[in-house]
Amino acid sequence: MDNRNFTLLTDFYELTMMQGYFQNDTKETVVFDLFYRQNPDDGGYAVCAGLAQVIDYIKSLHFDYDDIDYLRSLGTFHEEFLDYLASFHFTGDIYAIPEGTVIFPREPLVKVVAPIMEAQLVETALLNLINHQSLIATKAARVCYAARGGSVMEFGLRRAQGPDAGTFGARAAVIGGCIGTSNVICAKEFGIPALGTHAHSWIMSFGDELTAFRKYAELYPENTTLLVDTYDTLRSGVPHAIQVFGELRTAGRLPLNYGIRLDSGDLAYLSKKARKMLDDAGFETAAICASSDLDEYLIDSLLSQGACIDSWGVGTNLITSKNTPAFGGVYKLAAVETDGEMVPKIKLSENPAKITNPGNKTVYRIYDKETGKIRADYIALAGETFDPEEDLLLFDPNATWKKTKLTGGTYEMKEILVPIFKSGQCIYETPSVMEIQAYCKEQLDTLWEETRRLVNPQEVYVDLSDQLYQMKASLLNHYKE
Repeated sequence: MDNRNFTLLTDFYELTMMQGYFQNDTKETVVFDLFYRQNPDDGGYAVCAGLAQVIDYIKSLHFDYDDIDYLRSLGTFHEEFLDYLASFHFTGDIYAIPEGTVIFPREPLVKVVAPIMEAQLVETALLNLINHQSLIATKAARVCYAARGGSVMEFGLRRAQGPDAGTFGARAAVIGGCIGTSNVICAKEFGIPALGTHAHSWIMSFGDELTAFRKYAELYPENTTLLVDTYDTLRSGVPHAIQVFGELRTAGRLPLNYGIRLDSGDLAYLSKKARKMLDDAGFETAAICASSDLDEYLIDSLLSQGACIDSWGVGTNLITSKNTPAFGGVYKLAAVETDGEMVPKIKLSENPAKITNPGNKTVYRIYDKETGKIRADYIALAGETFDPEEDLLLFDPNATWKKTKLTGGTYEMKEILVPIFKSGQCIYETPSVMEIQAYCKEQLDTLWEETRRLVNPQEVYVDLSDQLYQMKASLLNHYKE
């Protein structure tokens, strides 16, 4: 992100609206919320990612001379507006939920408080960056959960929708729990482990499989994982791997990390047979890795069948989030400053799920004090405070008769929307990807198992404070009179 200017990574109508605001001398400060409406894969949660790239984007936001020349060539923009763009920079405030946090529908992931032209311009890029990485981080978290403690490697670069999707997608996958990636540029840029074994072409380039295995073991004596399905997994590949492991053991060179990889066939059957063959030969510590169009559902099924697989290489279905290829985040106006006061705004719809929450808001996370698990998220107006020693009544904002009273002293609250930019200056220090991964693991542990299950998970409630609910109801009544 540092070496490219993404200012024109925007939809054309953002610029035409900006010119309209400019021509009408519209300079009010506004509040926009970035949020999403439905969890990917019909899951019970999502994982927020992409904030580091948002920070890079905002820091470098400016129009180059050739950007201005291009916009001039379109014949749409006036010279006065182009002069304004030539000195444009972001001066507002941004709040966000940190990367690696588990998140839920309808709550603001990013809040932009800025002059309207600035807030309008950044819409498209923020959605692009947050939507994509949050999607892949969520998929990775689901895949790693299905692996039941087995390690998952991200192997998707060759199937990703381009270099950026492959690289930032791999970053997000590691945030979601993958132990590393096959994508070398991603590993280099973000300080994460680069992983991989060898392809079938390595085996086929030699006169026979055994020689190929021996040569590979000579090259990589500290980590020898042999791909065994090029010709015949059980009759050729596994026996030859065992022969090479035996030669290494006899020579006193059997590595700490060694094993086989299965990339085709019935992985449950083959892994169980291979495990027995390895164990019978005295290689109980040999690991079995599997790849081949895996996703969380197939991994869960294989383990339920007793598959003897220790680690997983997951590519296409992870890097593309094949079952749900888009995150669905949106960016909506929530308030406009008028005479020093933030006036709430609301978008109405015949679809109740598309009615927005008005006003300048923040998000509190409510934890069960005894277990540390999430009880609910609570969207409140900015500035509202709560005492966790007092009772708190939660209610479903769409079905208000559904209520839960939290007894004072039994819960804790934490504000999870934190300041990132103030007056155009970044005040947030971005952790490393591996630090974000560790934080994400802690976050996932705050979910109840019922919420993490892959099919028909329990919903985590996202409720509104009394003040916010009354504000929303008042606006609904006003516009429906």
